[in-house]
Amino acid sequence: MSSLTFPLIKPVTIGTGSRAVQLDAPVILAPLSGVTDLPFRALAKSMGAPLVVSEMIASWAMVRENRNTMRMAEVVAGGGPSSVQLAGCEPEAMAAAARIAVGQGADLIDINFGCPVKKVAIGQTAGSALMRDEALAGRILAATVRAVEVPVTLKMRMGWDRESLNAPALARIAEDAGIAMVTVHGRTRQQFYQGVADWDFIAEVKQAVRIPVIVNGDITSEGKAAEALARSGADGVMIGRGAYGRPWFLAQVAHYLQTGERIAPPGLAGQKAVLLRHYAHVVAHFGERAGVRLARKHIAWYSHGLRGSAAFRAQMNRLDEADAVIGLINSFYDPLIEAGFVRQDELAADMADPLAIAA
Repeated sequence: MSSLTFPLIKPVTIGTGSRAVQLDAPVILAPLSGVTDLPFRALAKSMGAPLVVSEMIASWAMVRENRNTMRMAEVVAGGGPSSVQLAGCEPEAMAAAARIAVGQGADLIDINFGCPVKKVAIGQTAGSALMRDEALAGRILAATVRAVEVPVTLKMRMGWDRESLNAPALARIAEDAGIAMVTVHGRTRQQFYQGVADWDFIAEVKQAVRIPVIVNGDITSEGKAAEALARSGADGVMIGRGAYGRPWFLAQVAHYLQTGERIAPPGLAGQKAVLLRHYAHVVAHFGERAGVRLARKHIAWYSHGLRGSAAFRAQMNRLDEADAVIGLINSFYDPLIEAGFVRQDELAADMADPLAIAA
């Protein structure tokens, strides 16, 4: 067993000059389509997430000022920096979209070279497809950097497939283009989200560049965050699915990596209060009809691991009125709270030494 010496992370400065962004704890909420909308980002930020990133925004839709796209790119006010992630395959459109996002208040622009979804990577030749065209990728990066005064970052995968693991080379191209930070998801495009994230490979990216490198993939506990940092040598972590139903989780990870101390998650009454706050914001932001439907997945994640949650979710999915959902949440949670029930979450913090790595 390797012992740990805290802090495991140090403050990171993204970019240079007056618009540089300082992160005391580089623990970042990942951009997740259909998940990290404004209500979720605002909640995570209010609960201590050091940096939040928007859902992936199509650059062409931003340039056309599509109403829904502009709403997706809204920035969370106060409480630290926010990033807007853009996707596209045309340098001019990416540059124009970046200018619009900064005009709306974005502190950083993130470029998506990691999305594996067929519609994006195949249909639009964007996202992870750009890892197969390093020349075009370089032009997109350079055009976006030139377009705005705020720092521009990049999120990518290890490569398209196991035969083309070019993330280190693309990271060097990015650094030369002026990119201020790189995040690497430890899977290839062809893996999608299958298998296990390869944190060790990300060490090759870290060794290839001088800018900060962030490790992403499978970080679902404080211990896994520590292990991902140790194996990758990265400067920070990005958390995606590990935050589902746990908007407080990023603050837990940040505190642990800084101090070695674990913060307990909210008790069940506290979790219910967070859920109701989240739900109210979703309905207010999207309207009752859309909000009730969009909130279902979040409510399912919050209730995961609770006694009777499967039946609760099945009943909730049949409701279309906001007040009816609130009533069901109360009738489900309150008896469990009174009984002192503790959520048995398979993603709960691992209390053993998180680093089982040969010295």
